[in-house]
Amino acid sequence: MVLREKIARVMLDTALRMFQQRVPAPYLEIERRSEKMVHLRIEGREVEAPANSSILQAFVHAGETLVEGVGCMGQGVCGSCRVMVRRSGEKDVTTALACETLIEEDMQVAFLDYFTQSLHHAYRMEDIGDSWQALRTINELFPEAAHCRHCSGCDRACPKGLEVQRGVNLAVEGKLTASSREFDECVMCNLCTLACPELIRPNHLGLFVRRMIAAKSLRPANLMRRLQQIESGEMKIDFNAPGAHPPR
Repeated sequence: MVLREKIARVMLDTALRMFQQRVPAPYLEIERRSEKMVHLRIEGREVEAPANSSILQAFVHAGETLVEGVGCMGQGVCGSCRVMVRRSGEKDVTTALACETLIEEDMQVAFLDYFTQSLHHAYRMEDIGDSWQALRTINELFPEAAHCRHCSGCDRACPKGLEVQRGVNLAVEGKLTASSREFDECVMCNLCTLACPELIRPNHLGLFVRRMIAAKSLRPANLMRRLQQIESGEMKIDFNAPGAHPPR
């Protein structure tokens, strides 16, 4: 056990040195633009930090070593620093990114591990074939997306304020271009997946849609939908209906 502890300590020190070389010093040292200090609780620990600090900066200021739940350090693009936040005087708990959320007096913060459901959506873009199959592929890979409850839980969970639910619904309707716009600023933090009672994994659906846009030449959504209805038997074609045969 002693040897293991020594090895773990060496690895941790090495990782910290590499981390400090990569992270800009001003971020770690926090500019003291204000003398006011804010008191809050992070992971159950009482923390004091300058009022202009982000949650992540306050955690560093408290002497914590950042070895997980960090990535871009303030850019707000990696989605690693997921946190639950309860502000003073409020009952609701919200989700946010620690690197871009400023601390407040008596705020309570807890970091969220990056965990997902056991369901995986495995696919290869080169195996999908023609984009006429886009709707069928979405139904096969993300069948749960059609069962959206419209609860807006994913919207409330998104730290970027994206209309996640609308993006999911647009994808199910086959309006992939419009859907991809809703997910353009998604940082894959996975909070929408954790909030979804139907386990839709909206961020992964959004990623798939954006990949489809980049890899395939998409056809009109209404035409793809109609062809899918005909192939599934949902819509019947009466070849003897008036006007079904063009005049000769």
